[in-house]
Amino acid sequence: MWLSGQLPDSPIPGYLCTPLKSTSINILGIESSCDETAASVCRDGKILSNVVATQDVHGRYGGVVPELASRAHLQNILPVVDQALKLSQTSLADLDAVAFTRSPGLIGSLLVGAQFAKSIAFAQNIPLIAVHHMQAHVLANLIGPKDHPEVIPSFPFLCLTVSGGHTQIVVCHSPEDLKVIGETTDDAAGEAFDKSAKLLGLPYPGGPLIDRYAQSGDAARYTFPEPKIPGLGFSFSGLKTAILYFIQNETAKNPDFVTQNLPDICASIQGRIISILLNKLKLAASQTGIRQVCLAGGVAANKGLRKAFAETGKSLGWKTFIPEMAYCTDNAAMIALTGYYKYLEQDFSPYSVTVNARAAW
Repeated sequence: MWLSGQLPDSPIPGYLCTPLKSTSINILGIESSCDETAASVCRDGKILSNVVATQDVHGRYGGVVPELASRAHLQNILPVVDQALKLSQTSLADLDAVAFTRSPGLIGSLLVGAQFAKSIAFAQNIPLIAVHHMQAHVLANLIGPKDHPEVIPSFPFLCLTVSGGHTQIVVCHSPEDLKVIGETTDDAAGEAFDKSAKLLGLPYPGGPLIDRYAQSGDAARYTFPEPKIPGLGFSFSGLKTAILYFIQNETAKNPDFVTQNLPDICASIQGRIISILLNKLKLAASQTGIRQVCLAGGVAANKGLRKAFAETGKSLGWKTFIPEMAYCTDNAAMIALTGYYKYLEQDFSPYSVTVNARAAW
């Protein structure tokens, strides 16, 4: 499956000028930006398969170890792609293009997915499509619910994209026209969740555990500060520091403070992170006048955020959309769908395209 040497910049000359065929368009999507190896097949904008292999090895280290992630991707990518093709009843010969995550992410992990995608595209003489991971998270909202696939936002819409490494507000005018109008100046919301969980002694990944404990806690029990950041910018570094000092002070008085009050602490931390996110989103909606509002990214799987987002939208008259859980966390369906829209625009990449750990849109 691996091609040695340097690949040419494009397949057989002329494919970029070839009219799009009138039959179905089949896109294979590959995602390998962090610690999930995923593959998906999209046909004419409909997701036919979405296979994800998780990596459990990182839990013992309290975070993702890049070298171990890369090795796991090497082990997982062939069976994951094979299963995605089989579930969709699609062969390599049926593919019209291969889409892959180019950025951002762990460089070693990105390289595994990119090289595998290049190998398939080169062997099949089909276009290669490079996808930005965060753009794909936004467009996951165009994957409608299984029961009502037609229920998707119309353009333009706003999207609050929240993950472990990014917190952004995006204005979307079309699948190819997305603009970031607000983002974090330091840490991301997902990082605030995970690092707060670590301060509480919770195992990695701690964000989902805070969400779980918060369900039975009182969010008004403890008060944490909301950063005063102008405009649509976010900041979470000060909040993390406040949480650190709070825990240190309380455990100095009572060593069992965290254990005895864990649900209320988690609910209070989660409540503040959610209020920071939604207050900025409300400001963005007010400034733009856009009433179609979406949520995306790994933290969009947080039950507390999903509930608060829906309630806020209802109170303000928004039409709200949240991807299904499987399309919030890292997955290849969003890569395949983004690849489909890029295919329609013939937005292809040369085989010489390189991955980038931090590339902006």
